[in-house]
Order: sequence, then C-alpha cells, then structure tokens
Amino acid sequence: MFGAMQRVLAVAVLGALALSGCGKSPSSPGNGGDGGGDPPPGPNGRVFVIKPNAEATTDMIAAMVQALPGDVIEFECGYFELSSALQLTNTEDVLVRGCGRDKTVLSFKTSTTPEGILAVNVHGLTVQDLTVLDTGGNGIELRSVDHGTVQRVRAIWSSGGGRESPTPITASNYTEKLHVACTDPATQDPSAPENFLGDTTSPDYTVSKLSGRYGVYPVASENILIDDAESIGASDAGIYVGQTNTAIIRNSRAAYNVFGFEIENVRGGEYANNVAECNTGGFLIYDLDNLRQYGERSRMYGNLARLNNTYNFTSGGIVGNVPSGSGMITLAYDEIEIFDNEFRDNNTAGIIHTSYEIFPVGAGRPAEHRIDWYTEGLHIHGNTFVNNGNRLPLPTTKNLASGDVAKFLPAIVGLKNQTACLLPKNLASCLSTGLLNIRGAHIIWDGLQDSYHADCAYPKEANGEDVPKDERGKPLYDNEVPDPSCQYNAYKFDTAAEGKPRIKPDWWFSCIDADNEFSSDSLKFSNFHGTKGLELIVSSNLDPAALLQFPSDFDMSPHDCTAVYGKTLAPLPPVVIPPFVRSGDYDPAPAAELVEKLCNASVDSGKVNFDAARVNCPTLDQYHLFDDAQDPTSTPRGGGVPYSLNSKLFSDYAVKYRVAYLPPGAKAVYRDAGTDGVNATLVFPTGTIIAKTFSFADEANGKETPIETRLLIKRVNSKNVARWDGLPYIWETDAATGKRVAKLSLGGGHASVSWDHTDVDSGVRHQGSTANYLIPHGNQCLSCHSNEEGEAGAAPIGPKVRFMNRPYAPESKLVTGQSRHEVAGQNQIAYWCSHGLVAGCPSDLGVDMRQIAAKLERIPAFNKPGDAGFAPNSAEDIEARARAWLEVNCQHCHNVRGFAASTGFYLDSFRPVDISYGICKRPTATGQEGNGGRTYDIHPGNVADSILAFRIGPNATVPAARMPPLARSVVDTEGSALIEQWIANVVKADEAKYPGSTSCAE
Repeated sequence: MFGAMQRVLAVAVLGALALSGCGKSPSSPGNGGDGGGDPPPGPNGRVFVIKPNAEATTDMIAAMVQALPGDVIEFECGYFELSSALQLTNTEDVLVRGCGRDKTVLSFKTSTTPEGILAVNVHGLTVQDLTVLDTGGNGIELRSVDHGTVQRVRAIWSSGGGRESPTPITASNYTEKLHVACTDPATQDPSAPENFLGDTTSPDYTVSKLSGRYGVYPVASENILIDDAESIGASDAGIYVGQTNTAIIRNSRAAYNVFGFEIENVRGGEYANNVAECNTGGFLIYDLDNLRQYGERSRMYGNLARLNNTYNFTSGGIVGNVPSGSGMITLAYDEIEIFDNEFRDNNTAGIIHTSYEIFPVGAGRPAEHRIDWYTEGLHIHGNTFVNNGNRLPLPTTKNLASGDVAKFLPAIVGLKNQTACLLPKNLASCLSTGLLNIRGAHIIWDGLQDSYHADCAYPKEANGEDVPKDERGKPLYDNEVPDPSCQYNAYKFDTAAEGKPRIKPDWWFSCIDADNEFSSDSLKFSNFHGTKGLELIVSSNLDPAALLQFPSDFDMSPHDCTAVYGKTLAPLPPVVIPPFVRSGDYDPAPAAELVEKLCNASVDSGKVNFDAARVNCPTLDQYHLFDDAQDPTSTPRGGGVPYSLNSKLFSDYAVKYRVAYLPPGAKAVYRDAGTDGVNATLVFPTGTIIAKTFSFADEANGKETPIETRLLIKRVNSKNVARWDGLPYIWETDAATGKRVAKLSLGGGHASVSWDHTDVDSGVRHQGSTANYLIPHGNQCLSCHSNEEGEAGAAPIGPKVRFMNRPYAPESKLVTGQSRHEVAGQNQIAYWCSHGLVAGCPSDLGVDMRQIAAKLERIPAFNKPGDAGFAPNSAEDIEARARAWLEVNCQHCHNVRGFAASTGFYLDSFRPVDISYGICKRPTATGQEGNGGRTYDIHPGNVADSILAFRIGPNATVPAARMPPLARSVVDTEGSALIEQWIANVVKADEAKYPGSTSCAE
C-alpha cells in the first residue's frame, strides 16, 4: 500500500512543479449561448495524460486532486480498469476527456466508490468523449456544478447485472458490446412466476436491478448541457437533471433504463432531439416533494419515444411506480410545452398526464403541503402519435400481493376505457379501434383537479414573512420554508369573480391543439378520472356519486383551448445557457521554490511554522505542530489546544486526536445554531490549522499506532477569498532513518488495521480488524466538509458549540502530552472563551459541576445513557442520543446545504422528527442496492422496512449502499443498535410527536 502511496505522492509533486503542463494547450470547458459545440480555447493549463495501464488509478487521482483552471485530465484510447472514482471538487474550468466514447472505456467494476465520475462544487466543467462502465452507483454525477457540459459520452452497465453480469463488457469485447440496439424489449418481469412462458427476454439486452442507478446525473446545479450522450441499463433514470436551474438535454439516446430521460424539480428545462427507446418509460417531467426547490417551465421538442415497454425493474423511489409502456409522463409540474415529437409503439400511452391525487395515502401521495399535486399549463401541439396504448401491461401476482395501486394503473385505465366503450356516445371512437378496448390511448389524463382552497392563507417563511412568489402569484417554495398547514392555490383562480372560476387557459390542465396527428389504430384521448368509482376497493369507502365517473371520457374538445377560450397557451421561451466566465477564485499551484523555502524554514523551539500554512508541505513535521515530531499525540506547540466531541464520527474504531492551532494573537468567532443556523461552527481566522490524527489502540500491549493525520488549513487566495484545504498525511517508518514520518498523500489510500479498544463513554470493549480502512484523498475530504452556506473548501464540521460543550478528555485512556494539557477536565467552550481564543462569547455560559455549559446548546454522548439529561434509557433519552449519533455521522451531508441536500432527508437535531427527518419518507433515488428492499427512510416501529437501519448496518456491504459512504468499512455496532432500538421502540405513528407518521402506519 505504501508503495502505491509513494507513487501518488511522486506524481502529485511532479504535477505541482510542472506548472507549464505537458506541452499541450487544453480547451476551456466553458460554453456560450445555448451551450453549443466544443468549448472555446482558453488560457494554457496543464494536461495530465492517463494511460490504460496498472498505474491508471494512481495517475488519475494524482491529477484530479490538483486540477486547477485550464487543466485537462486526458484519458488515452483504450480500456481502463479503475479502482476509484474520478472526483473533482471545489475547482473551476476543468476538462475531462477521452479520445471517443467508443475508444476510451473507463471500467469501474472493481471500484470501491459508487460513482464513476463525480464533480462537486465545480464552476465550469466539461466531460467528453468517453464511456463510463459498470459503476456501483451513478455513472457521471454533477452535484452543485455551475456550467457543466457532458457531451459525446456513454454510461452503460453490462447486460444482465452490471458488475454481476455473467457476460460482462471487457477489454477484449468492448468494441462490439458497447452498441446496444432496441428491437424487442422484454415486457414481462421474469421474477413473476406466472410469466414463465411470457415475454421475459430481449435479444438486445437484459435489464437488471443490480445495475447502477443513474447514467448521467446532474443534480442541485445550474447551467447544465447534456449533448450527444447515451445511457444503457440504469436501474433508475438514464439521463437525468434534477433540482437544477437552466438545463438542456439534446441529441442524446437512452435505452433499457427504467426511465430514459428525467427532468425533476427543474426551473427552465429543455429536451431537444433525443431518442428514448426500450425503456420502461421514455420521458418524465415532474416535481417530487420535500426537495430543495420545485420546478416549472420545460420544453420538449423534436424527440422520439418508441417501444418504451421494458418491464419496471427498479425497486424503490417514485420511478418504481412507473407503468411500462409510457412514452412520456408528467406529474405535478407547471408549464410544459410538448411539440414536434413522435410517440410510437408505447404499450400504455404516448403521454400520461397525471397527478399525485391518484396515489393513496402512504403509497406515494405527498404528506407535505408545499408541493402542488397537479400539472397545469401543459401545451401539446404538432406531435405525431402512432400505435400507443394497445398492449397494456397487467399487474403481476407480486403487485396484487403488495396492493400497490400504482402498479394497477394500466389495468384500471383499460377497464375504465372498456366500460366507456359500452356507452352509446362512445361507439364511434371505439369502433375505429375495435370493440375490445382494454387498452390505453395516445394521451391519457387522470382528470383530477383541485378546487379553490378558500380558507388557506398565503404561506409564510420561517421568519414570518410571506414566501416569495413568481409573476403569476405562485409561491416559490424551498425545503427551508416550514410546511404550511394547507396547500395554497388561490393564484389559479379568479378570486374576484362569482364562483371563483379557474383562470383559463393559463391554469387549465392542458391545451391539446388541433395540429397533432393521431393514428387511428389507438384511442386518441382518455380522461379516466383517476380511481373514481373504485373507492370501495382503494379506501374501503363506498361513494355512489363517484361510480358515475368509473367509465372514461374520450371527449378531447375541452382541451382545444383555441376553440373553447379563444386562445391557446403561449410558446415558452427557449432555454439559454449564458456564457461561462471564470470566477478567478482559484490560483495556480505555488512555485516549487516557494514550497521548499516555506516548508524548510527554521522555526524557534515551541513555535508552529504558520508561514508554511500557505502551501502543502511534503511532510507533516515541516509544520512543527507537535513537540515530538514522531508522535502526533504529544504536546501541541504554538498554543495549540486539543479538543474532543460529545459524539464523534465513527471511523472503523479509530481513536482520534484533534488539535486546533490559531495564529498568534488571532481569535475565532463564536457562532451557534440558535443564531447562525444548524451548520454553524466557530469561525476561525486565516492561517488556522486543525489537525486530526487517527490511531488504532492495542490495549493488551498498552500502545496505539497512528495511521494518518489530516490537516484542515484556512488560506486566502490572491483575491483575498478564504478557503479551507484538506491535506492527508500517512504515517510510515522511514527506511533510511528508522524514524516515524507522516508524508503528504493527496491520493489517499487504504490500510490494514486492527483494534482492541474500550470506549471511554460506554465502557464497551471493541476488538476487530479490517483490510479496507480508507484514507481519503484530498477531494474526498470535501464530500463531507463542504456545504453551500459554509466557508469555501473543506471547512471544519466538528467545532460546533453543541458538539464541544463538554469537559475535554481524549478518546483514549492512554496518557499523552495532549491528555495532560491544561484544558483537560475543563469545559472546552469556557476554556476557549476565557483564554482569548474565541471572541463574541455569551457572557454567562452556565457551566455546572459536570463542566457542561447549561445555557448553551448541546448534544449528548450517543452511547452514554442519561447524558441527554433524561432518565437513562427512557424514550426521551434514547431519541436524544439517536439524534446525536445521526447528526454527527450523517448531518454534515444530510442538510439543506450539504452534499446530500437533494435527498430531502435532513438530520440536524433541531428540526422536528417529521417527513424531512425520514418519517414515512420514500427515498428520492435509490436502487435495490441502496434500499435493501425496504420502503421508507424511517418506518415507525418497523426496523425491517427502514432504509436508514439497513444502510448503517451489517447488510449494506456495497459502496452504493453503505452509509456513511467514506468513513467506515465495518459497522458501528453501538450506533447501529441504538438506531434500531429508537425506530423499533420509540418512533410511533403519532402525528403530534412525529408529523406524517400515520401516512405509512400498518
């Protein structure tokens, strides 16, 4: 392992020295106008060339951790076997390219990370001319990226199971197997026993729930262009854009995915000239509840949706409800223009226009009131429809056993259409397609619509002000707005007129113009009235009046807006991506001479080399942080103060030593959640160094072995913009001197470790080992240590008031220089305030005899019953400790501004335990590997159906399932047991205590 790390270090240092690059002039990844064409030439940067050999992963990591503006990461032609993702974080204007998607294949079959290519907080990125193969999770993921371009790429999973495929794509056959035709999709699920003689196979490709989730996946981003991309075999969506502002997907192909193309909660989206074929569903434009924003305004033109009849092979999320045979679906999304498209040979319908009202309570219907359930302003014109809805998929025995109404949708439509054909007024429509009409239609609509909510006041923000609105009066919600008690909809109605009529056609459901072409082999249009008439079956309530709406209505004339209202909907404006402009927030790498001068400077005894904090020193001792350079648990130099946390992030039973070093005379600034938000930490001055050492205890022999020391250093660039950089140092014994030394290892690595350690809080002794202890590379630090509202870069997440409100004590009973520091036994916040390390402290902390500041916020030690102030192991105590564990292990990502913001699943200890905390919440995006066959993030009283318990437990063995994703290779047995105890014995179906909990009650 250390030999590989030395190679990474050598490559990283050489790259830092070679500021002039490799003699090539890269292109800038910016795009102008609508994002068309190759990116324009930009200022010269470095070109990191990756060859398809045994060193490819090492070379790739060395390149990506130092990528700066104008740099290119270039993969040569060939087949690459990569054991880690290509991850770019907090940089800009970077190009990742191959030599063609048929010629450069990046296989991630053995990778320990879920993604293939992952970009987080990047401004200006282009990925082009390559194929990403057999990832455990998403193929190409862009998260919080501004100006991201993905062009001429392919994401594909080997037929029959991706990584588990019996006939995988390999170095010897990829030239033939990368091309997948769409001639005859498998329409019936082979796992349903009644289908053993059915249409369960395809000659082209075998779909599998074992494939990764998304092919191309930009989320929580803006100014995104996907051009000439392809996705094959994703177990969720092939090409997706979600929770994003301004996105174009064009000239692309999706085949044999569950959904081909997906626009979710996007403001300003465009599908242009794409092909969706042999998926379960072709195109989707919709809003999902409980996310960071809600969408509107998407155009769809020049596309082909054909043969999207593959059986649904996913196992979770809203996409699991998609009926096969769907050319296009819209759900709960306003202002969509669909024109000049072709919908052909889709078994259920060409277009399905539906709403969340069709979902029963607890089975997909949103429990919150911010989302509008209905799509309004759908404009369908100039399209061609051929042979849609003529082979409805029937529910399987598994669907019948589960009682999942969404799986019955095609059959419900068919029965309602057949019943309608028995009515004399529909004979003409039905005779043209045959008397037997258990079928769908070219266009089907659930016919469900809301009425004016007269008693619902305009919603308020958390501070009591009105929620912002658009020019039409529609509230612009995000998930920081408290859930209103009702769904405000007055903007859709003329509230000054008698009867409060709907404003038409603007807030009518759809305008279907006369210039659409419909083949006569299918029913043209069906309003099937949702589940009206089926109340006795769906909800055990008989509604005689609703029985009249059991038959479908084939009359499309109310949707001829020109004839009925004198006008149709106005065309939506084209989506335009503005030109990319560098921010200038990223400086080039420092000169080698400067690094050598600063890192090798002479330093007085007891002082820290704060001048060297500006650069990345090759070895840890060059910063002079510890009295004993070989021992990172020795006394800190330069006024460094050790600190500890009430509950800590689990890292394979590592014992951690944390020390904060503030430049002489500088102070941090006090911030807490009550005044500055749940992500607030102490604000440290420029030049601060925070060191965290990970050691493994051997109590039987009375020793500990440091494995790594990670530094977080706060720096400023040439524009005086502050940024935190994360630097991993790996400890080893120098062969020449025999001394212990920690060397900079920007590429990270793995280590074999063992532990024999008694937890200082619980007294439980843990013994074990792992060969897969992860030392994260420089960019992985940012996965946890960055959020949108925090300081730039790998900002600290541990030094929060509520985490540090305790007396200092190390995590180990071993006597060290740090255990003898004068802060030992004293309340840490009080010590920092009284010793001039923090400004702006409250005047009275209320420190009690336990050295706990009673007047400050605090989370308890998760494995110390009674530490929360409640009776030990009472329901209140268990819940407080469970929430402490979840916050310190998960909330740094699962917050409204974090890496997992797009999940809508947030775990700070201040929010109510409601749907945003996972109660009865279905996951936004997860396949079988991510949900373990479970339904809800937290299912009250039901551990076996709670995804949270699965993902932190022993059965989540693959990277795409395991949480936290980076910090552990084994299970935190105490933490996992506590969460299971909380879900099973404390969380109940109780709306007063757990809002939304009755929506999935059994």
